[in-house]
Amino acid sequence: QLSLDQINADQPLILKDLDWAEQEPLPSLSPPCPSWRQDVSLDCKFSPEDTQAHAWTTYYYDLLQCTLQQEGLPETVDRTKEPRTGFSSGDVTICILGSPTSYLSVLLEGSSQCPGNMLLCLSPSWLAKVPSEQHPGESSLLVSKAVSFELGGRTCLDEFSPPRCVTYFMGSFGPCKEHGQSAGELARDLDCPTGGSGELARLLEDKLLTRQLLDQRAQVGVPLTLAFTFKRLRPLRDVTTERSVRMVELSGKEGQENLIQEEIEAFLQGSAMEPYSQVVVKPSGWRWSGAHAVTFHAKVEQAAVLQAMLTLLESLEEEESALLEAFIPTACLTHTSPRPDLAIRICTVVCRSWGDQPLLSQVVCCVGRADKPLKHQAMVPQSLESGLRQQGVTDEAQLAAIHAQVKHKAEAAMTAFLEMEAGLSVEQRGGQRAQTDVIGVDFLLTSSEQVLQLMALEMNSQLCLETCALFESMGQAVGVPAGESSRPLVETMLRRTQCHLMEGKHVLVIGAGGVSKKFVWEAARAYGLKIHLVESDPNHFASQLVQTFIHYDTTEHKRDEEHAQRLVGLVRERGLHLDGCLSYWDDCMVLTALVCEQLGLRCSPVAAMRVAKQKSRTHQHLLRRRKEAPLGWASEALYAVPCCHLESHADVERAARHLSFPGVMKLEYGAGAVGVKLVEDVQQCHLHFEKISRDLREDTDHPGIGLGWGNAMLLMEYVSGTEHDVDIVIYDGRMLAAFVSDNGPTRVPYFTETAASMPTCLAPDREAQLVRAAYQCCLGCGLTNGVFNVELKLTASGPKLIEINPRMGGFYLRDWIQEIYGVDIMLASVMVACGVPPLLPAHAQPRTHLVGVMCVVSQHLKALKSTASVEMLQALHERGIIRLNLLEDELVAREYEEPYCNVACASPSRREACLKVLGVCQVLGIDSPHYPVTHFLSHFK
Repeated sequence: QLSLDQINADQPLILKDLDWAEQEPLPSLSPPCPSWRQDVSLDCKFSPEDTQAHAWTTYYYDLLQCTLQQEGLPETVDRTKEPRTGFSSGDVTICILGSPTSYLSVLLEGSSQCPGNMLLCLSPSWLAKVPSEQHPGESSLLVSKAVSFELGGRTCLDEFSPPRCVTYFMGSFGPCKEHGQSAGELARDLDCPTGGSGELARLLEDKLLTRQLLDQRAQVGVPLTLAFTFKRLRPLRDVTTERSVRMVELSGKEGQENLIQEEIEAFLQGSAMEPYSQVVVKPSGWRWSGAHAVTFHAKVEQAAVLQAMLTLLESLEEEESALLEAFIPTACLTHTSPRPDLAIRICTVVCRSWGDQPLLSQVVCCVGRADKPLKHQAMVPQSLESGLRQQGVTDEAQLAAIHAQVKHKAEAAMTAFLEMEAGLSVEQRGGQRAQTDVIGVDFLLTSSEQVLQLMALEMNSQLCLETCALFESMGQAVGVPAGESSRPLVETMLRRTQCHLMEGKHVLVIGAGGVSKKFVWEAARAYGLKIHLVESDPNHFASQLVQTFIHYDTTEHKRDEEHAQRLVGLVRERGLHLDGCLSYWDDCMVLTALVCEQLGLRCSPVAAMRVAKQKSRTHQHLLRRRKEAPLGWASEALYAVPCCHLESHADVERAARHLSFPGVMKLEYGAGAVGVKLVEDVQQCHLHFEKISRDLREDTDHPGIGLGWGNAMLLMEYVSGTEHDVDIVIYDGRMLAAFVSDNGPTRVPYFTETAASMPTCLAPDREAQLVRAAYQCCLGCGLTNGVFNVELKLTASGPKLIEINPRMGGFYLRDWIQEIYGVDIMLASVMVACGVPPLLPAHAQPRTHLVGVMCVVSQHLKALKSTASVEMLQALHERGIIRLNLLEDELVAREYEEPYCNVACASPSRREACLKVLGVCQVLGIDSPHYPVTHFLSHFK
């Protein structure tokens, strides 16, 4: 609880006494003599506008130029004399129809994340709907003219010939007075994702509906409300319980005065209204945005309240309503010089992020007279911290607690709306792909019995976004970074766009892998991918989860050239028209590259895959490139470690003469750290080589660890330091994203993973060293297209390469990256394979910390059959206590073992995540003297 007693009441306020609520609406922002060109081509040859519509288009163009000028950005360049060509339905095209001031922050952030692909339409005539070729009954949206937002905020007025196909659409979905055809009409039943619709906007802008959602579903405090309506909105028809909102359904506009009077008297005289002295009468419905038709009354003036209500009801339409609510007094934070009491209106923007999770992206506040309505367009925004400090809240803990409450309640509000939205039919949402991706939630800071409380006033679709954008715009003048309010929204736009582009793609996947790759088939189905699977096991569970199953034995990888020719023949025999080909299984990476080469599909070169597949060859190849680095660049040879290939005891002797001990022995083509061991001298090398040569001869001895390539080994010098994984996305040689995770100390002399943490706990400069090393090593080996997992050690002098896995990271990595950063590297790998460059956040901000511990059967068999059974772990996972990744499906103890599962905990801080997972491991019996979890977590500081 937040107590008023903690506030310093002696701190003076420095706010001026301004009655912003009474200011007239701002005039046109265009100066009398604009400095920008007026002879631009705003007409659309395909859809001419009438005089009034053209006037609005011109107004919006001038408004855009004025806004750009105020942002310090150059004037829009008119490129319409040379229409742009070459765009296809596979290109990202995000289109916004609306006022430039409403969406400028989104457009500018889009110019950073997807330059040239974020378009602003100033007129509906620049857009056209045509029947969808892929989805009968739906429409495609084509844009023939738009303002393109380029890198750095530069803008260009463009025409497109042929028109570009929109892959994501958003706009002002309210009633459109400016244009004959509204954004809502254009958005209905589109075959591309839309960030809202006219139908959803009607619900979001309805104060009664959102107040009920806040009150009953989100459990967020709202003003006491009495609502009169003629016909409830559909989502309100099942509401029977009353908390803070009472609904009265009227049978018509005539003959209801007595009922209305009785309800008003009972409401005003009720015990719940005793703390309040004033009330507000206001309309509810999407026609009534802002503070229009709002009146304020003393609670004792019941006659005036009744008359105001009757007058308002006369002007309402069928599904609109009239609200009588308590006027919420602001928290009395200070007692200083004589002056009007001030109120703080807190304004939040909440975006739908990955997994339909709400994410608070920005919070600001506005301060005004407590006895007047605080309207968005008539207030100057400031940070919540500044507003609270000026009101006397100076305690850091209390400031943090208020911000945490705002975040919790704002995200709860969006959750309530999304849950309601999920229950609507396609028609009620306005289309199969229509959903709300951003909302604003307004709060008032009040108090009850000396405890600060947040009272939710309303939700809205644009007002909070505009206010937060204005705040960020002002901040740029003094060096404050912009884009916070819109960055998650643009990431969501791009995520949905890319899913849309990949829907229906035909992809050949070679090698199904084990149970740890089960998510691939589930995700592929969710994304609408058509998977054609090649697998050696005719009874593999994945055979029932894909579009086409091709049984072909690929286990003998020394014959991969022959396998590739046969697979290409099988593809052609079946008439498969593939968009891409890839593998998630170590053994099949070279074969995949060979198939791609013959089919003309995107992949890294075969030679590069061969270099990466053989561990000693990787290091030796990089070491030979010592003199090939560009002038001024560090050579990738810096990251390589001396090593030798071993096929005989003679090779062991030769290697021992050239390398320093201690060393590490491992299988050349191995996976999962099977057979990896620390050796102190040449005698231990001979013993381990003999044992591996005897125990692990062919694939049937231990499937899935690369024995189909043979059981040759390597010896490399041991490198001290912390171990890290870098999962990196590369397209045409350009790094698009990289994600660093930390590994805990292993159980020496073996190297099976014990624990991991993400995001990394490293300082930014050390993290940057790892990312650069991973990128250079990949390029140095020729890996130019794909998602790769690079294992490195970080020493005092910099990174050292362990190995490159030329495929997406395994174990828990895809799941963790998606949960922490909202990026699906599985989808990214498919996009690269299909020749679609993924648009990923360059500097994704983590939304949580994950710390996990591996369970191995040799140490945890008893626990995994009792206290930590699969059923128990899955139950804890479903309750959100742990995050479980099952890696094996059988509880079989082996001498050469791989992890059975990973048990992780999430938390806003790494320290808390460590404590949580340690506690879980102690309770479940995973922690023991022989498996000391505290030690395994010791690197994560």
